[in-house]
Amino acid sequence: MPTRRELIAFTATASAVAAFAWRPQAQSVSRGLVPVADGATGLPLLKLPPDFSYVSHGWRRDPMDDGNGVPGLHDGMGAFVQDDGTAILVRNHEITRAPLNGAAAVYDPRCGGGTTTLSFDLGSGEWLGSRATLAGTYKNCAGGPTPWGSWLSCEETTTGWLPGVIDHPHGFVFEVPALGMGDPRPLTGLGRFEHEAAAVDAATGIVYLTEDESSAGLYRFVPGAGRRGPESLRHPGRLQMLAIDGRPRSGSRWSVGLEQDVAWVDVDDPEGREGTSVFDQGYARGGMRFKRLEGCWWDGARLYFVSTTGGSAGSGQIWELDAEASRLRLLYESPGAGVLNEPDNVTKLANGALLLCEDGGKPTRLAMLTPSGSLGVVAENNIVLDGRNGFVGDFRDAEWCGVCRAGDWVFANIQIPGITFAITGPWDDFVKQAG
Repeated sequence: MPTRRELIAFTATASAVAAFAWRPQAQSVSRGLVPVADGATGLPLLKLPPDFSYVSHGWRRDPMDDGNGVPGLHDGMGAFVQDDGTAILVRNHEITRAPLNGAAAVYDPRCGGGTTTLSFDLGSGEWLGSRATLAGTYKNCAGGPTPWGSWLSCEETTTGWLPGVIDHPHGFVFEVPALGMGDPRPLTGLGRFEHEAAAVDAATGIVYLTEDESSAGLYRFVPGAGRRGPESLRHPGRLQMLAIDGRPRSGSRWSVGLEQDVAWVDVDDPEGREGTSVFDQGYARGGMRFKRLEGCWWDGARLYFVSTTGGSAGSGQIWELDAEASRLRLLYESPGAGVLNEPDNVTKLANGALLLCEDGGKPTRLAMLTPSGSLGVVAENNIVLDGRNGFVGDFRDAEWCGVCRAGDWVFANIQIPGITFAITGPWDDFVKQAG
């Protein structure tokens, strides 16, 4: 069962659901970012604004509490606040075929992807430990937290069974309780496609799902019989694809601020057993085509989701779906890579700002879109290593991912070489300065 704090985290406030008013061509602002020493290693791994600090943990190859080494390719991550003031973080690893982590629930013994679970003391700012919790999956990219205290870990693939190479088909979503081991049974009703992220409406139990393809859909799984909560995703339901009402097979070349009514079309064969992909099924019925949908975040009655290469410049779009009003709006479009370069994972701060992980550029950045429409840079990747854990080289072009928050702390990963960061500072002051 979710803790009191977990339920509060999924309760909308008036400020959290306030309408955004993005400036269509807002320029990114990097005010006074300076190299800051890591509280764990002393290395200047990140550039941050004044009065911000951080501590790293979970480097690839570090030993975990269960005797496993930390796997690499850190990706999506979710945070779960406990009543004792600790945050439990479930972290994806976008690994395909590699040695398995021991002592974890296993789906396919020939695949090395999965999740690790970390704990962090929000009061002292100390990392407490980590362990493997799901193994035998393939290319676990992003996912999303549930209101009942679990992480949905999504496979970004449609790799099938290959005799002697891969024992099971992939392309599914798996559930990992924050306080337990993962469940190696795939949630087949949520579809088999190149999953990216997931977000759950606490009021209805509906799960929204993004797809990382050049031609991508936005999907939702509607649990049957009004079910919501633990086990609701294992019962029959409907997988559907978003469409624009009255405009079948619409594209995503919109002007910023444009709003349209939406509808949902059924996907009859969520696993694609008949040979037709989930996207093709939905598109044939009038579904909307996006470009590379990646991060998404549920907040109140709204879903925020990212088209990583969408827009005229191909540098990214931020969308808002008002589920209650059945309206879709384009909030923001990057005018070029110098402003915002391929946003990926996303989360929302208590002050209403969206944090966005960049997937391109050098250095890659952790950006913030404020409710007033300003775009600021919260952090820059400054990782240049000379032997830490055996890593040597310039990693400043490695992507940010896994951004999530708990209390005054923001957690995020740099995928290569594989590091997790806990960042804190005067977030409200930064939003005000960004305008």
